[in-house]
Amino acid sequence: MNKFTVRADNLTKRFGALLALEGLTLEINAGEIFAFLGPNGAGKTTTVKLFAGLLKPTSGSASVLGFDVSLHPVEAKKAIGLLSDQPFAYPYLTGFEFLRLAGDLYGVTAAEQRLKIPELLEMFALTDRAGDMVESYSHGMKQKLALASVLLHKPKVLFLDEPLVGLDPKSARLVKDIIVALAGRGVTVFMCTHVIEIAEKLAHRVGILERGKLIAMESVADLKKRMHTAANLEDMFLQLTGGTEYAELLKYL
Repeated sequence: MNKFTVRADNLTKRFGALLALEGLTLEINAGEIFAFLGPNGAGKTTTVKLFAGLLKPTSGSASVLGFDVSLHPVEAKKAIGLLSDQPFAYPYLTGFEFLRLAGDLYGVTAAEQRLKIPELLEMFALTDRAGDMVESYSHGMKQKLALASVLLHKPKVLFLDEPLVGLDPKSARLVKDIIVALAGRGVTVFMCTHVIEIAEKLAHRVGILERGKLIAMESVADLKKRMHTAANLEDMFLQLTGGTEYAELLKYL
């Protein structure tokens, strides 16, 4: 079996005249934490949607666990867990009912759900609110509920798009610990984030996307060797993406 759990081969996506992703080629190992960085509009969320089968590529291919997502969408989707940048939970279900629905959709047995759902609710400090309608949840609570639903079927590949948005420090630390624990068990974590600190601390490798093109993909340590004038990943990211062009304008403030 191929050790690469996530692969892209010349993956390209156009929306009319807009080239959102151009010729992305990458391979990610089992148990690897891969952080995908880039400015707003660089194509990160488009990439995740292509891997999740929510978009069809204009050309090239995306595969998960050896399954081409376009040719074998059901097999690929069974293997993945997706937390989008705007996670959705049905507002007129209770938290418990939503997790039951997620379990049923992924074929998690009733016996497994009886064991796993209470554990996840407790882990995410949602037990006391499990019987309340989701519409009454805060943004952070909805984020945690969505992540719990993603973990319920024990995916082998996890796609996380801005997983820390709206979380308090305690919950954010929990999510980071979960990411590390899952990777230690062989789960591949593909994470889009603007929080460069989490990428620097957790990721085995980072990929940097700029205007739909992959301009760097290596470990933070290797990036530091190549860009020895940069003190940290944030500086490297800004140098590579031209994120300091505003510096001259600061004098007019």
